Amino acid sequence: MLNDPARSTTLFEKLWDAHQVMPIAGGGLILIDRVLLHERTGGIALQTLAEAGRTVAAPDQVFATMDHVVDTLPGRADVTMMPTGTDFIRATRVQALAAGITLFDIGDPGQGIVHVISPEQAIVLPGVTLVCPDSHTCTQGAIGALAWGIGSTEAEHALATRTLRVLKPKTMRITVSGRLGRGVTAKDLALHILASYGASGGKGCIVEYAGQAVEALDVEARITLCNMATEFSAFSAIIAPDEKIFAYLKGRLYAPKGAAWHAAIAYWRTLRSDPDAAFDIELAVDAGSVAPSISWGTSPQDAIAIDGIVPADAAARPLDYMGVAAGAKVLGLPIDAAFIGSCTNARLSDLRRAAAILDGRHVAPGVRAICVPGSTAVKHAAEAEGLDQIFLAAGFEWRESGCSMCFFAGGESFGARERVVTSTNRNFESRQGPGTRSHLASPETVAASAIAGRIADPRTPER
Repeated sequence: MLNDPARSTTLFEKLWDAHQVMPIAGGGLILIDRVLLHERTGGIALQTLAEAGRTVAAPDQVFATMDHVVDTLPGRADVTMMPTGTDFIRATRVQALAAGITLFDIGDPGQGIVHVISPEQAIVLPGVTLVCPDSHTCTQGAIGALAWGIGSTEAEHALATRTLRVLKPKTMRITVSGRLGRGVTAKDLALHILASYGASGGKGCIVEYAGQAVEALDVEARITLCNMATEFSAFSAIIAPDEKIFAYLKGRLYAPKGAAWHAAIAYWRTLRSDPDAAFDIELAVDAGSVAPSISWGTSPQDAIAIDGIVPADAAARPLDYMGVAAGAKVLGLPIDAAFIGSCTNARLSDLRRAAAILDGRHVAPGVRAICVPGSTAVKHAAEAEGLDQIFLAAGFEWRESGCSMCFFAGGESFGARERVVTSTNRNFESRQGPGTRSHLASPETVAASAIAGRIADPRTPER
């Protein structure tokens, strides 16, 4: 369906109209350009499809990786800490090879967390539709794509038909004016939005992030911001592509080349909301009001400034679970562990910023500190810069890439009642292990806290 040039439309509506095969009640049948899979659900989807006698319609547009249940310890293989992890890995390998799709296997230089490797290889591009059976697929909207998470059954349908029936979400624009302050990151902005508007604030919406502060973010920071739209209950998130995005994509493995690149750039420059386009919901954030932030409870919306206090009216259950007090600070609470990783904050820029704080310092006694790069490419790039040596000298474990202890499904976890400062995206009860207390924060806050042995302000790291 072609866009009506006389109608002012949002970026989302432009992409929806360009991909709508036919309208349906409340939504449309949408053409799917890319399908991403991982070993936790991908092998099952491919196997079920094959058992039904169906084939993958466009195998050259389907990509699978080993990331969710694979171990991240050096020397890893198919055998994992998750009891059934080996079965998931081997089934995905067999089915991917049989289907003729691209697989980034253990040991492959392209392997990594699905939402990290897709942008870094230019699998995701501005203007495409992309789906993956993972709730954080919204991450990839930072490139200017319409990307959203689906279930395994929907993945089978997309693989077989290149289409999906989708209910059309409402449109929301969050305009972030001004500039973020010193030491304030995209992760802090995401937590600030969640604390301000609640974990259900974006329910049923496609969120477009806009404004001076968003435009000032580098590409990887935009990826972090869009990543946590699922914690906002949004259908997805998107940021209009600009020259930063084009420069980031140029020359990457799956980016257009030659004349196709110039044609793509010409099209990508049209991918913006019209100046007078109407959104269903408009929200505004003053970047100057955002501080380094940390979660105190068991929902990502339970977040405060690093030197703020837990709300006086906080519910009893999260207070009890987290071992914090209403009306008190979490700043200074002793910690047991620090984790840098996940599809939220494990890219090269994240590791560089954390390493800048760790350089010449050491993790406090009794604190277990782990760094898991988001992809094999990130790991190798970090090692080429000597970042791994900074992490190791500071007392961090340096791992292979994968989802790792972002969540407990991989089989490895932190201990019960252990307090962990983590760069991940979810702090639900037992998310990082049975009874583990997880505080969401930026990589800088994780690094500063690891050094101090307690929750610390990244703007004033201790020596």
